[in-house]
Amino acid sequence: MKTFATAGAPHLPAPVAVRRVMHDVLLALLPGIAVQLWAFGAGLAIQLALAVASALAIEALALRLRGREAARALGDGSALVTAVLFALCIAPLAPWWIAPVAMLVAIGLVKQIYGGLGYNLFNPAMAGYAVVLLAFPRLVAQWPGAAVDLATAARTIFGATPTAQWDSIASATPLDALRQLAAQGQRLPEIGAAALFRHSRPEVWTWAAGAWLLGGGYLLWRRVIGWQAPVGVIAAVCLLTLPFWLLDAERHPSPLQHLASGGLMFAAWFVVTDPVSGCTSPRGRLLFGAGVAVLTLAIRRWGHIPDGIAFAVLLMNAAAPLLDRMTRPRIYGHGRHG
Repeated sequence: MKTFATAGAPHLPAPVAVRRVMHDVLLALLPGIAVQLWAFGAGLAIQLALAVASALAIEALALRLRGREAARALGDGSALVTAVLFALCIAPLAPWWIAPVAMLVAIGLVKQIYGGLGYNLFNPAMAGYAVVLLAFPRLVAQWPGAAVDLATAARTIFGATPTAQWDSIASATPLDALRQLAAQGQRLPEIGAAALFRHSRPEVWTWAAGAWLLGGGYLLWRRVIGWQAPVGVIAAVCLLTLPFWLLDAERHPSPLQHLASGGLMFAAWFVVTDPVSGCTSPRGRLLFGAGVAVLTLAIRRWGHIPDGIAFAVLLMNAAAPLLDRMTRPRIYGHGRHG
């Protein structure tokens, strides 16, 4: 009689399944990466290299300390995807040590301490980003006002450019500019004509949102993600912001402006669709996406940071098990709770 060895979750049909999914996610990210490289310059390439190298090194060390085989785990691509997602969230000119600190949190704490791939309660990339955003908000938010060449980016990232001179390179994001000008009592037509808002290059963020949408469409076509979570995000944003925009378009941004500014479209397709830290039931995914949208809009309106997507995702990660329990399909002949 043969005996069969069993392994812990995630239970996938074959080892190649994880690699295929991660490969598709990386391919889907390429349009957005291309837009950001064109808009902000070579700093993003440096941040990607720093994040990837840090993630792989920390993953290998953590697996070694846990007595696990490192080669197979490193080859699944999950640490690589975490690193790329994080690097796309931070400003391209952030200091070099930001990425290693964030990857220590994301890979070493959030992923490996919980048991590795398939066991983490929180999204690793968002957890790492949230920590460095809270600890070093100014350093993480130094977005360049124009594309920066490789030499300038390297000098800034590795400390050759004094911090006091960053203001000549950096600019506000559209959400930050909108927040500052609205606090001064200006209405949207005035804000759109203001130098601060125009210098934030809102068209770049619109192009990036379109690139994330293109990548999300690819993931849907490849059946890597379900449609429920992204639709939950987009539908909730539209339903919550459309009435205010229709009532007073000079004071309230349109749903399209909300979606095309900041990281909502990025999160809708590449973050809330995480199968480990998100919901598993179809209705749960819809509610999860809607919850991320509601919390993000609330933080944008009343919070101290322009865009709170990472915190919205982490809060909904904590609520995901409850949402799954409330929305799991009923088994024939049994009640909802067994």
